[in-house]
Amino acid sequence: MINPPRTTASSPSDPTVAFGDAPGALPLLGHLPYLAARPLAFLDSLPAHGDVVRVRMGTRTLHVVHEPALVRRILTDRHDFDRGGVLYDKIRAVLGNGLATCPHAEHRRQRRALQPAFRQALMARYATTMAAETEALTARWRPGDTVDLTRETFRLTTAVAVRTLFSAGISDRAAEHLRTALEVLLPGVYTRVVAPVVDHVPSPARRRYRRALAVWRTGVADIVAAYRATGTDHEDALSLLLAARDADGRPLTDADLCDQVATLVLAGAETTSSTIAWALRLLADDPDASARLHAEVDAVLDGRTADHTDLATLPFTTDVVREVLRLYPPAWSVTRTAVRDTTLAGRPLPAGSTVMCCLYLVHRRADLFHDPARFAPDRWTTGLVPRDAYVPFGLGATRCIGDVFGMTEAVLALATLAARWHLTPVSTRPPRPAPRIVLSPGPLPMRLAPRRHGSAPPS
Repeated sequence: MINPPRTTASSPSDPTVAFGDAPGALPLLGHLPYLAARPLAFLDSLPAHGDVVRVRMGTRTLHVVHEPALVRRILTDRHDFDRGGVLYDKIRAVLGNGLATCPHAEHRRQRRALQPAFRQALMARYATTMAAETEALTARWRPGDTVDLTRETFRLTTAVAVRTLFSAGISDRAAEHLRTALEVLLPGVYTRVVAPVVDHVPSPARRRYRRALAVWRTGVADIVAAYRATGTDHEDALSLLLAARDADGRPLTDADLCDQVATLVLAGAETTSSTIAWALRLLADDPDASARLHAEVDAVLDGRTADHTDLATLPFTTDVVREVLRLYPPAWSVTRTAVRDTTLAGRPLPAGSTVMCCLYLVHRRADLFHDPARFAPDRWTTGLVPRDAYVPFGLGATRCIGDVFGMTEAVLALATLAARWHLTPVSTRPPRPAPRIVLSPGPLPMRLAPRRHGSAPPS
């Protein structure tokens, strides 16, 4: 097993921002083995070496930034920084050139086309779908069974994403093909970011990845073509996209539509599923927080499924989700490429340099958060969360367009699942996060026990 190197930090020369180099780079490989084997453990070792730490990814240098003011500048400065580099190249291979991956020059046009699908007036309708799919999930569960919670929550949020995008419906088989393709593609993208050579080495894993990519692209294209052929307004997200026009009155092309659908399915599935899974696992290890959550959902829901009208009366459940997003932000790192010679905290940064804003580390800075590694939902009611250091959905013009959608889904699903089931980890060992583009907890085997109103956890 590869462990992160441990050495003392180099002395910073900047009086306000500490710069340093990650130690332990291996010949030719740099720090890639650490990022591939234990990415979070490696990242946790970086703050000892500065606010901006240079990391070697093979022959490339990555500037890892976790100082809040610098992160804000990088993510909002559209003149000096843009989406580019190997990470976006690999993600575009899956998602195309959609809202989550397009360069700044195209972002405003694309966001305007998508914005109507996320207006507040539609959230109650989307919440009805969220509730129905949560009911369907729990109907499949049986007392005494063991389930992989990560896989189960991914099934839930994929179903929600598909039904809110395509309310006219797609076959169960088509939905399953999309879901299984994503399960291969998501870890595969991360592997290709840290080790691009895998795309050039014949292997069963490469063949599985390429088959999954073909299934994904074909499946999304078929859905778009079917909608366009009917010409019916189903009053769902895809219908809104079909009706969208750019500033010159032109509709989105089929390629544009496929890229946006891919973006919305991923954003609506993987990010929220990991948040729900993390929440239930952390609650299982914290009896006090779990008891408070159960008391709240018992009082508010009284056994029924949570719906949109309950959001305002689930403050502790909401704080649990916020705390999970602090500890394990799905978009744990956001990269930008310097498009021209610039500076970073007063130091020269040549054009073409890659900068990684590590939101995972920003949220865990000991100088900004008390006991930062501890799961503490109460910190949200005590004013102990510095606003500028909490950025789970990004910043500026590229802030996640589905932030309200994701929060709504996570809160409602968590409330309903916690109200009806006790979930006990099969292993007491802490989860080992899976290396993928979203910060997934990896497999989470949990035993199911039905929960009655006010019932205590099984002994």
